[in-house]
Amino acid sequence: MGGSDEAVKDVQDAKQMGLDAFALNVQDPSASWATDAIQLLFDAAAANNFKLFFSFDMAVIDQPSTFLPLFRQYQSHSAYYTHEDRPFVSTFIGGAKSFGASSPNAGWQAQFKDVLAADGIDPFFVPDFDDYGGSSYDANFFNNYPVVDGVMSWDSAWPEVSEGLVNVSSVKDQTALANAHAAGKVYMMPLSSVQFKHIDGGQKWYRRGELNLPLRIAQVLALQPDFVEIITWNDAGESHYIGNCWPEAIAGAPAIQAYANGYDHAHWQDVLAPFIVAYKNGATSVSAVNPFGAFAGAFWYRPLLKSASCSGDSLGKPSGWQNAEDLINIAMLLPSTSSGVTLRVYSGGSVVATLATKPGLNMATVPIRTGAQRVELVAADGTIMGAGSSTQDVVADTSGVCNFNYQVVHIA
Repeated sequence: MGGSDEAVKDVQDAKQMGLDAFALNVQDPSASWATDAIQLLFDAAAANNFKLFFSFDMAVIDQPSTFLPLFRQYQSHSAYYTHEDRPFVSTFIGGAKSFGASSPNAGWQAQFKDVLAADGIDPFFVPDFDDYGGSSYDANFFNNYPVVDGVMSWDSAWPEVSEGLVNVSSVKDQTALANAHAAGKVYMMPLSSVQFKHIDGGQKWYRRGELNLPLRIAQVLALQPDFVEIITWNDAGESHYIGNCWPEAIAGAPAIQAYANGYDHAHWQDVLAPFIVAYKNGATSVSAVNPFGAFAGAFWYRPLLKSASCSGDSLGKPSGWQNAEDLINIAMLLPSTSSGVTLRVYSGGSVVATLATKPGLNMATVPIRTGAQRVELVAADGTIMGAGSSTQDVVADTSGVCNFNYQVVHIA
């Protein structure tokens, strides 16, 4: 993070779209670049009535004692997010770590909960323990991990690469939510757009995007989990960012710059903001997700066809490329009074589809062609209410980076 202006911009943008807090993923709690950014964010959050909480990255951190000084420093801060008057804490994995104890639960109890209890601190602990060893958060998990106050799943946000060409499922979320509630715990459900990574030979994969975002919105509304975590605000490395990706964050990562620079995802916020209102109001169907004005929407597409050889990229194609589809993906929100409105879709300079709509959140896909892309929202009388045009043409192959990231286009 380059400075206080960037921290303020992030906080104000997030608050404007209806978010309550940022989960701050922390990998190195003592690095000056990290602690400086954390201080800037807490200052910005306090000045704008926004909240933050820590999510400690246990793929990197070896034991709780590494992050406890940072947590102690901020857990009583006015901008720290609390639930039931307890400071909220999460993780990225850590469910298989025992820290020398007889079990992971015993390790987390002794080295995290008990150490803090001695200081009079009682964290509300909702980790992502996807790595604990089971296929889902079943009843046995909650019997074996009484240390948690709830759980979050990172991996249920997208289909696994091994699942093939399928849409995201909420089965794991349903299991987690039911068993969490049966144990008197909470469930934080993940919501995301895509996961594409193309850094090196061990970090190159594509977990389906396509309509993942609106499909996941529908699943969240149907399940009504206790919390929802949007993945992510600014993770350029995995391509699921919806907010600002400041250049300082990836200045030392040319591989990430190559597939993230010039790929703005901010207009996914236009779809998410009305969803947030609907979720907080208890809506259980996408028909209740209404725009703030006459309409709101976006379309997104990959500018490179999946059949590309990518012969000029030393990393080649990402694992999971076979699961991608060459599509224009559309999410359009219309008010309850909407009638007779259609979506006219152009690809490669020709009209390829005219789609009917209904009130609420509409989601649709249309096969894509090389060239320019455009989507128009057409009123019942034939007038164009709004439109969006591609910023980058679709190509069949490339001699450069094998980029499966998305261009997101505002329909306005």
